Amino acid sequence: MFSIVKYPAKILRTRSQRVSNILSDEIQRFIKELGETMLQADGLGLAANQVDQDLRILAVNYQGQPKAFINPVIYFKSFKKEIGEEGCLSFPGVFGLLKRSLAICLFYQDENGRWRHLKAKGLLARVLQHEVDHLNGALFIDKMVKYTKGEDKVKELENERRNKE
Repeated sequence: MFSIVKYPAKILRTRSQRVSNILSDEIQRFIKELGETMLQADGLGLAANQVDQDLRILAVNYQGQPKAFINPVIYFKSFKKEIGEEGCLSFPGVFGLLKRSLAICLFYQDENGRWRHLKAKGLLARVLQHEVDHLNGALFIDKMVKYTKGEDKVKELENERRNKE
């Protein structure tokens, strides 16, 4: 099990590195443990940089099981969007409303290194957009339309970060 990195850790603002050695024992172990960590934390998704690893890997809770997406690329987002509430394991107690595309298409590699294609809509599309944002160093607070809980917590953390710099 990994411990989940909390905001304002610098790695959460870092664009993750592409993975080439997918079949290595190290990456295979990492994929398994990332999924287990996500399920243990009751998350819908978890990106590698949320467990302090600079890798383009994310796990999604897909029908109750962890599913790995390696080197994911979203190449289509529907124009139709929906506002929905999101939280994040790196921001405990913080929730807000975000506008996201209702449907997306992406390419990714599976845990065997094979390129796959997925059309996702609804909650799965929202979770994938959130996690791919993580891999790109973008956070849900950056895109939030409105906080529903925890805005004061985020402001406090940002002030602490500024005072350290």
